Amino acid sequence: MIRKKSRREESLDHAELARLLPAPGDPHLSLDRHLLLEEHLMNEIQPTAPAPSRRPARRVLLIGVPVTAAALAGVFAFAALTNSGGIDPAAATPPPVEAPVVRIEPGSTVQLASTVEHIAAAAAASKTPEPGPGQYIYIKSKVSYLAVSHTDADESKTWVEPLHLREVWSSPDGKQGWLNEPGYRPKGGVTLDSDVEPSLGAPSYDYLKTLPTDPDALLKKIYKETKGQGNSPDQQAFTTVGDLLLEELVPAKLSAALYRTAAKIPGVVVVEQAEDAAGREGIALAHVDQQSGDRTEWIFDSKTYAYLGSRVVQIKSADGIKPGTVINLTAVLERAVVDSQKQRPGAQGTRA
Repeated sequence: MIRKKSRREESLDHAELARLLPAPGDPHLSLDRHLLLEEHLMNEIQPTAPAPSRRPARRVLLIGVPVTAAALAGVFAFAALTNSGGIDPAAATPPPVEAPVVRIEPGSTVQLASTVEHIAAAAAASKTPEPGPGQYIYIKSKVSYLAVSHTDADESKTWVEPLHLREVWSSPDGKQGWLNEPGYRPKGGVTLDSDVEPSLGAPSYDYLKTLPTDPDALLKKIYKETKGQGNSPDQQAFTTVGDLLLEELVPAKLSAALYRTAAKIPGVVVVEQAEDAAGREGIALAHVDQQSGDRTEWIFDSKTYAYLGSRVVQIKSADGIKPGTVINLTAVLERAVVDSQKQRPGAQGTRA
C-alpha cells in the first residue's frame, strides 16, 4: 500500500466532504478499509486547491478499493481532485481505462555510446527558438498517467487515464504560466504563476541557460542538487534529466549535453523499439527503477533522433502491476514560442 504525504494538517468537516465526494457505490467497503479511506480523504482533500506544478506527477497511486463500473468513475474523480490542484466540479472527468500491456523489449549498453552521440548531434544541430521579452514557451503534449494501481476486485488490471491533450505556457523566467488540460483541470485552464526560485526541480528557460554544458560538470551538479531524493541517486538523476525533456524548451547546446550526461548514469541502456503516446515508433534511452520495478524510456525518432516522448513500462511485478504494463505514456506534439499567454502557434494566433 502506498499513501501520499498530507498536504495540510487541518481537516474538513463531514458536510464539506459530502459535497466533494461522489455518491458511494456497491459493494460496500469493510469497516477497516472504510476508516482507512476516510483518513486518506481527510488528509488529501483541500477546499481551495493550490496552483498545480508545471510538471505532472509520474504516478498516481491510490489505495486499493473494491470497484464496480460505477464506483470506478468515482474513484478516478477522487484521483483527479487530489492530484490535479483543482478540477471543475461541473465537468465530467473521463473514467480510467485498462492500461495497455506491451512486450518488454530488452535493453543493452552495446550501442549506448553511438546512439547517444547521434541523439546529441541531432539536438545540437536543432534550431531552438529564442523567446523574447513578453513571449511565452508553448508545449503541447498527449499524455496518460497511472490512475489506480490495483483493486481488490481484480488485481490483474491496472487503470490509467485515457490519452488526452495537455498544453503548457510558461514565461522564460518561469514566473508566469498557464496549463490547459481539458477534463483534468477547471474549464479554460489554471495558472502556473510562481515566485519559487528556479532550480533543477523547478526550472525556467532563463535558468536552463545558466547550466554547465560539460557533461561531467552537469552530472556532478545534478547528483549534488538531487541528493536524498528519489529511490536512488542514479534513478533521480535520470528522472531529473527526463523531466527537462518533457515540458521545457532546452537550448540546443544544453540539450546535447543532457543526453551525454544521461549516458554516464549507471544502468542506462538502449531499447531498440518503443512507441510514444502518438503511436510513433522509435528507439529509446531507458533506466529501471529498482525499487518500483518500472523502466522509464525516452523515445527518439530512429532516423532523425529527434525527441518524441516517453513511456514507463513495468518490468517487475509490483503493487499488483504486471510486467509489460504501460503506466505512463507521453508524446510531445509541438514546441513553440508565442507572443502571449494562452495563445497557440499559427498565423491567426489562436487562443485557449
